[in-house]
Amino acid sequence: MPARRNVYLDHSASTPVDARVVETMLPYFSEVYGNPSSMHSQGRRAEQAIEDARESVARVLNCTPEEIIFTSGGSESDNLALRGAAWAKRHTGRHLLSTPIEHSAISRTLEQLTHIMGFAQTLLPVDRDAMINTTDFERALRPDTTVASVMYANNEVGTVQPIAQLAALARANGTLFHTDAVQAAGQLPLDVQALGVDMLSLSAHKFYGPKGVGLLYVRTGVELLPAQTGGSHERSRRAGTHNTPLIVGLAKALELAYVEMAARTTHYRQMRNLLVEGIMQRVPGAQLTGHPIQRIASHASFVFEGIDSSTLLMHLDMKGVAASGGSACKTGNPEPSGVLLAMGYTPQQAIGTLRLTVGLQTTADDVDYAVNAIAASVQKLSQLKREMIL
Repeated sequence: MPARRNVYLDHSASTPVDARVVETMLPYFSEVYGNPSSMHSQGRRAEQAIEDARESVARVLNCTPEEIIFTSGGSESDNLALRGAAWAKRHTGRHLLSTPIEHSAISRTLEQLTHIMGFAQTLLPVDRDAMINTTDFERALRPDTTVASVMYANNEVGTVQPIAQLAALARANGTLFHTDAVQAAGQLPLDVQALGVDMLSLSAHKFYGPKGVGLLYVRTGVELLPAQTGGSHERSRRAGTHNTPLIVGLAKALELAYVEMAARTTHYRQMRNLLVEGIMQRVPGAQLTGHPIQRIASHASFVFEGIDSSTLLMHLDMKGVAASGGSACKTGNPEPSGVLLAMGYTPQQAIGTLRLTVGLQTTADDVDYAVNAIAASVQKLSQLKREMIL
């Protein structure tokens, strides 16, 4: 192994905040500090900053500013979309449609809606590449299906779903369609008119913005039951004092992500391909998971059969490589990945997962170092397992 270095390959979990975003945010911590709901000049300046941010976001999403709700992040946005829309439409139907490979912010909300609130759910099967069959989706729609939710790009294996086709089928059935686009932001188009979605969730820290802030796009006319009640903030859809600096930071990060998207995704794809090629050549038995082509540019994920993911991550961390065993929300969980089980992998395979996601600062030297570290770690763990069996 070359001299130890620190290589961060967990950008699907979180990205560093862009220096330009930090610079944009700074005045709103100590100079423009008024409550945006206050009537005085400090409050009005803060309110104007929030409304400017809303307009900036709306330009990227091709919607009206009034259709943007600022939240604390992707999980809150997912919760508000699914639970809020389902409960608001409960008198017209109680059937929900989704997949077994959603983020836990969706899957656990579905569980609550079905086990406690009297809804029914259908989870569509996915193939070996984590892809949904549009015909299956159409057949699963029922007259009482009120809300469907399908992730744009999967957080564990990177597969990109045909969202525009699915949304069109849902609309023809009179079903509201939501997509968790948290992983897609900055790498795939977010034009909500072209996608045809009714609701869309984002989280700033996935595209070089700050943590703790996100948004939910809600098409005009879609009714939501607020999960957080109090004041009339966000047109009475999400109560609570606005976090002005973070909202300003989200808008700046999203603007930069789409101005620079072509250059960024070209770089991601180059680094990702080097990773895939290196690992498939250097690690015997490695399997690439997710769709080989229809996947976000920054994302590579693998199964190493017979290797425990948690142990592998510890070995890589000691070598200075930051990676993930799948969803960052499940790190440390010894259970097999539910996403991989849904894709048809065995429990033994689904324990040996590794997710590597590149970023703006990733270099070819970083990739080379990481490949060497992964190959050496997998070899060592395989040898230890053989010795234990003997």
